Amino acid sequence: MLIRLIGTGFVVYALVVATLYVFQRHLIFRPDTSRPILGALGRLGVGEVTLATTDGLALLTWYLPPPDGAPVIVYFHGNGGHLGYRNQRMEQFAAAGFGVFMPEYRGFGGNPGSPSAAGFYLDAQAALDFLASQQIAPDRQVFYGESLGTGVAVQMAARHEAMALVLEAPFTSAADIAQDRFPWLPARLLLRDRFDSLSVIGNVRAAVFVMQAEDDLIVPVRFGRALFAAAPEPKESLFAAAGGHFAGGYGGVDAAIAFLRRRIGARVRDHAAQ
Repeated sequence: MLIRLIGTGFVVYALVVATLYVFQRHLIFRPDTSRPILGALGRLGVGEVTLATTDGLALLTWYLPPPDGAPVIVYFHGNGGHLGYRNQRMEQFAAAGFGVFMPEYRGFGGNPGSPSAAGFYLDAQAALDFLASQQIAPDRQVFYGESLGTGVAVQMAARHEAMALVLEAPFTSAADIAQDRFPWLPARLLLRDRFDSLSVIGNVRAAVFVMQAEDDLIVPVRFGRALFAAAPEPKESLFAAAGGHFAGGYGGVDAAIAFLRRRIGARVRDHAAQ
């Protein structure tokens, strides 16, 4: 009887592991597949741009051209919704005088394709290629990552020059998050989309700003602290006592804008000293 129970338990465990492995991307990516509507953003000058990826996809993005000489915030959003859920962010950045480029991922917001880490990196590269075509130099580009989007932003900052890297509720790797959430599974071994930021953060040559709330229930703050510790200088952080997963809960977006304004001033002073 004991052997039979052990055998049954093993079979059930194996089925659970197999099911989670097969359907893991449905747990990670939660897209709204409807096409987002610009609405009032159109009156601010935001327009739709179609990006062509190297693997043949045509992706919807939103672009607010910058005022003369101003930086452009390249915004990589999190694992849920679509661009339309970030309208307020775009309005905040526009009001602060920045250009904003919000690339939408494959499989999100009416775009073709299926979400994956490798696919997201191709989508992000297409966005940076577009900015290059618009004569937006790397020292005018800010990579901003929100939650899962921090995994995309860090990868891009490790591969390309940028003025700054802003990370909202970041993590060391998706594998670490998965293992923390499912400690009874070999989640770290099973995960396909790893978004491993810790292994590449040392290659970043942009100024880094990390922000997160201590009571973040989605991404435990210890992962954000570990990533910040591994990031090279210059860097700043905001670890708020409370506020939840999103920066709006603790004034993080305003803090990020203040950080960027300080970096713009530092850049101007550096150029003047040369």
